[in-house]
Amino acid sequence: MSADIRVGVIGVGYLGRIHAKIYAKLPGIELVGVADVDEAAAKAIADELGCEAFTNGQDLIGKVDAVSIVVPTIYHLETAKPFIENGIHIMMEKPITPTYEDSLILVEMAEKAGIIFQVGFLERFNAGIMALANRCKNPRFIEAHRLSMFVERATDVDVITDLMIHDIDIVLSLVDSEIVNVSASGLPVLTEHVDIANVRLEFANGAVANVTASRVSNKKHRRIRVFEKDHYYGLNFEDQQLEIASTRPQHDNARDEIIMEKPQIEPQMPLDAELIEFIDSVKTGKPPLVDGRVGLEAIRVANLVRQSILDSVKK
Repeated sequence: MSADIRVGVIGVGYLGRIHAKIYAKLPGIELVGVADVDEAAAKAIADELGCEAFTNGQDLIGKVDAVSIVVPTIYHLETAKPFIENGIHIMMEKPITPTYEDSLILVEMAEKAGIIFQVGFLERFNAGIMALANRCKNPRFIEAHRLSMFVERATDVDVITDLMIHDIDIVLSLVDSEIVNVSASGLPVLTEHVDIANVRLEFANGAVANVTASRVSNKKHRRIRVFEKDHYYGLNFEDQQLEIASTRPQHDNARDEIIMEKPQIEPQMPLDAELIEFIDSVKTGKPPLVDGRVGLEAIRVANLVRQSILDSVKK
């Protein structure tokens, strides 16, 4: 019988606590400990889950096989480096780091170390997105909206890195072509960073994506629409249900008939599915769906969006 995978969680704010709770209930996993600079927060979740509490994440080195890093993005580089150097597998919440250059450092270090380095784009594990990815083969136009009410967490980065990057990653996963043009606009509203943004991404194969993100809306709205020849797909991220419209040719030169379909999709908890895949990758060595290179490309495009917004302000 194989030994349990020993896991730790670094950063037990809102999302880190959820990571720890998921690991604690997974079979074949030993949640060794949690770490946070807030000693009381670390102790509270450790006591609840029956593991050790640390104020320094590096105290987990030598005790774990894998870690989730769920600290603010600006600390990702310094937090991850010692674990990579010690051959410890990493599940890192998106984005990798605030900059492409620092993100590349971690990705190359992880590749050289031969560890699993998974990036936390949990929407890839939305059951509706997985069904869409299986069905949609040649998208021509994509429209995505990700609108949220303002919350204090994640305000160390702009809305592009906080929210829009999820849809950037999904668009890149659906469109198998190079980006040839980026045109974006956005502005700060409640923070010193851009809080609402829109971008038009144009691809070499003619596909176009229009993506909007806001963290200053009065309601939560997360939806994607995808058009390809003879098919339309509409997905509500919240209920994970996919709507499909297809055309069917008619005889005697009559207009094509539109066929509506709503496949049976069993919703799943995306974060649970994401962490299960991470552990499976650790056990088997199989590359994760969202590895470091995938996360790196999302950062690169997010930076192009940010630069386009800066350029538009200067005009």
